[in-house]
Amino acid sequence: MTYDVIIIGAGAAGLMCAAEAGKRGRSVLLLERNEQIGEKIRISGGGRCNFTNINIDPSSYLSGNPHFCKSALTRYTPNDFIALVEKHRIAHHEKTLGQLFCNGSSQQIIDMLRSECDPAGVLIRSKCRVKEIKKGANFQVSTDLGDFRSSSLVIATGGLSIPQLGATNFAFEIARQFDLKVTKLRPGLVPLTFHQTDNRFFGSLAGVSIDGVVSCRKVTFRENILFTHRGMSGPAILQISSYWTEGTTISLNVLPEVDATRVLLAQHPSKRELVTVLDQHLPRRYAQQWCARIGGSKPMYQYSRKEIELVAHQLQNWPITPAGTERCLCSRTARWVQFSVDMVLRLGGRPACLTSRADL
Repeated sequence: MTYDVIIIGAGAAGLMCAAEAGKRGRSVLLLERNEQIGEKIRISGGGRCNFTNINIDPSSYLSGNPHFCKSALTRYTPNDFIALVEKHRIAHHEKTLGQLFCNGSSQQIIDMLRSECDPAGVLIRSKCRVKEIKKGANFQVSTDLGDFRSSSLVIATGGLSIPQLGATNFAFEIARQFDLKVTKLRPGLVPLTFHQTDNRFFGSLAGVSIDGVVSCRKVTFRENILFTHRGMSGPAILQISSYWTEGTTISLNVLPEVDATRVLLAQHPSKRELVTVLDQHLPRRYAQQWCARIGGSKPMYQYSRKEIELVAHQLQNWPITPAGTERCLCSRTARWVQFSVDMVLRLGGRPACLTSRADL
């Protein structure tokens, strides 16, 4: 059977592409290897789908071609997608930092995208595994449901994140088959792990969450930092992981709201313990472990001004070098992770490269 366009991968990108191609009068076949379409949509936002962010701008994206996201965001804005959501009467709300979530469930977004595909004549085939792709006069796609041909082929199968949902290196294999450039791959939007000596400190804080600031390579994020048995996670750490490279130091500020030096000097001299002072601004367990890490807590009058300034500086400028990243994502962090790889092969033209993009 022959179509104008075959799209492999019925996630968010594949469904949007199929709907738009169908609206432009193309005959479209959308293939999905899973039993259900939109599996990553289903788990996003803790099951409520964080479908866009009203504060999106080009600086939020990492790309070898920084101008691509400028043109893309100009041609299709967050307001365009919000209008689509409201057209389908999907109630939604704004959370922190401009994030928009469904009031109901992620299934509403999946149903919306499918309902956009149906009137456009898109044929969706799920539980369809692609065996081989060839290119002659047309693209020839061999699957376990039969063989198909098309003048254009879109591969929107995603990257390597969340293998539990069927993520594979399929897109990269096809890119290499067609001799396309593939940029060096590394984990993005993932927790950071630390060396064994540091893990004694982090392990004792597992489960503690702090509103903090993390910096790396002149890039800074302020959101929650979650301590784990192996290191740190949480939105701020997931964001900074996309900028971190092996051997690079990150800096933590766990008291972003106050001048730590002024806060500590205000209690000097007094008989109050350092841990008691810190306990007013930080989770108690963190205050206790931090004091233990620097040699214990003493009454404030026993610290010199220089010692107080050093403690304050460490609280707001703590340099630490991660050992690596968490490559295997558990369900707890999976809802924060989206890693998308979109590739378009067009008849009569050859794309310059495979574009990999972390959805920040």
